[in-house]
Amino acid sequence: MSTMRPAGGGGGPRGGPMAGMLGAPPAKSKDFKGSLKRLLRELGPERKILTLVLTLISTAVIISSFGPKILGHATNYIFNGYLGMRMPAGVTKAQAVAALRAQGQNRLADMLEKSSVVPGVGIDFTAVSKILLLALALYLISAFIMWIQAYLMAGVTQRSVSRLRQLAEEKLGRLPLSYFDTQSRGDLLSRVTNDIDNISNSMQQGLSQILNSLLTVLSVLVMMVWISWQLALISLIAIPLSVFASVRIAKRSQREFIAQWDWTGKLNGHVEEMHTGHSLVKVFGHRDQAIKDFSHLNENLRESSFKAQFMSSIIMPTTTLISNLIYVGIAVLGGYRVATGSMSLGDVQAFIQYSRSFGMPLAEIAGLMNTVQSGVASAERLFELLDAAEESTDTDTPTAITRAIGEVKFENVFFSYVPEQPLIENLNLTVKPGETIAIVGPTGAGKTTLVNLIMRFYEVTSGRILLDGVDIRDYARDDLRRQFGMVLQDTWLFAGTMRENIAFGSQDPSHDKVIDAAKAANIDHFVRSLPDGYESLLTDENSTVSNGERQLITIARAFMADPAILILDEATSSVDTRTEILVQKAMANLRKGRTSFVIAHRLSTIRDADNILVMNQGKIIEQGKHDELMAEKGFYFNLYSSQFASAIES
Repeated sequence: MSTMRPAGGGGGPRGGPMAGMLGAPPAKSKDFKGSLKRLLRELGPERKILTLVLTLISTAVIISSFGPKILGHATNYIFNGYLGMRMPAGVTKAQAVAALRAQGQNRLADMLEKSSVVPGVGIDFTAVSKILLLALALYLISAFIMWIQAYLMAGVTQRSVSRLRQLAEEKLGRLPLSYFDTQSRGDLLSRVTNDIDNISNSMQQGLSQILNSLLTVLSVLVMMVWISWQLALISLIAIPLSVFASVRIAKRSQREFIAQWDWTGKLNGHVEEMHTGHSLVKVFGHRDQAIKDFSHLNENLRESSFKAQFMSSIIMPTTTLISNLIYVGIAVLGGYRVATGSMSLGDVQAFIQYSRSFGMPLAEIAGLMNTVQSGVASAERLFELLDAAEESTDTDTPTAITRAIGEVKFENVFFSYVPEQPLIENLNLTVKPGETIAIVGPTGAGKTTLVNLIMRFYEVTSGRILLDGVDIRDYARDDLRRQFGMVLQDTWLFAGTMRENIAFGSQDPSHDKVIDAAKAANIDHFVRSLPDGYESLLTDENSTVSNGERQLITIARAFMADPAILILDEATSSVDTRTEILVQKAMANLRKGRTSFVIAHRLSTIRDADNILVMNQGKIIEQGKHDELMAEKGFYFNLYSSQFASAIES
């Protein structure tokens, strides 16, 4: 919408969609720890559910941690039974041990002495089956609990992300117009859509899994110390080595993730902009440059994404290598201790299982650093939006207003987009109710800026603007802006029916009023000629509706709103000459009893205005009726004459 940008070339922050498009991405994360903590604080409303999730995960992990130890007992039964079957019945274990020592097999004798072997007794399959059923039951209970926590965690994640989306949407409504003027529209959309989706994926995949992995490490460590503190010490070597390797790699990959999402936003902005202006890109021969810019952005995104994914993906192989080396050490030492009889085979088997269970969570945590870093990088970008400076808040005791009378007064108004470049200086103007004020002047004179100030899209630097004798800052913004109806040079339609587009913003969108508004804008015949009439679907990019017809729809929308004050920004620029005459007559009827501000470039359309303001460099240099200004033969006279001279020459 045209009102959503600074007017002219008055030094405003004219960023637009391409602002900073080809700038370099940030070299590193601004505040990884702070952003992570803040993201976790967003889970505050889910504290009770998270406590339950943590309890369920802890319970499931503790239950499953007994599995290897129980299976170790089954292994001992099988191993002892196997040895017992190979020994003659009727011989005591002491006799068997003595015989082995007599044969010089001391290690085998030590192992047999410390075991529960009964010579001549085979495998107790009843006891083994009971142990296996117990282990199976524990694993099933643990899995069921984990399914429950996964269900609860999915709800936590989606509710939290839904709140983030709501915060972003509400934030967009509180941001000043200046913010949108300096942001790429595609990058802004990327923050609200892609980045929030990435946060959702990171929370869903990473949060519960990291909790599960951490608790698994703790419970497994306890079980390993219980079985053999000597072997547990060897396993503990994996922790500092894995953490050191993960942190070193993660620091490098984090800045690449920041760059990846930054370039993603810039690429989205470029694609959105080039798609919106596709026809103009072709007309002005900008296709090759657009492809070149796209290739530049795409290459930067590819490079940063490759670095981010590669650096983060080597974390897990690195920690897995460390875990495997530790595993080899445990297997060798455990085998030796079984041979010497200092450990049972079942305990060594259980310990090896625990060591694998100990290494896997560490590797999983390292691998999840990829997801976490990407999510925090997106969270930083979202928080930048949420932390952006907002419009000044409305007064605590706003003045009530239902329908304005229409008197507008500027008193010593100063305004500039950039402090060093003044635009409007010491503007004084009084507009009486029902007057039609035309605002003319060269590009950058401050015409649209004047209108933006009236509606508080921007705040005056100093001075004040009064509506019906009340400072507009004493009204609530929504109440103030409801007094205005706008028809802009750049039309805006949304995906919906013709009736819905015309009734947009109306407090009473009845069908009869929609038809009356369409007739007043001379578009009723066109709408009825459509296959579905007023229920015909319409979009902002609908190629079946001409520019002139789109403009007439927005004019019908202004009729429908029935505002106290009208703002017409070159409202008939896209309408053919015959239609323009009809629209001008309709506008004349619409303006009756209403204060109207008409920003005009074609001066022939504002000859009947009650007062014409001639602006240049933010100042009113002439004002009066058309005939008066022509008689003065000043700036307006030259401006008016130049238009007709140009028309005659062409």
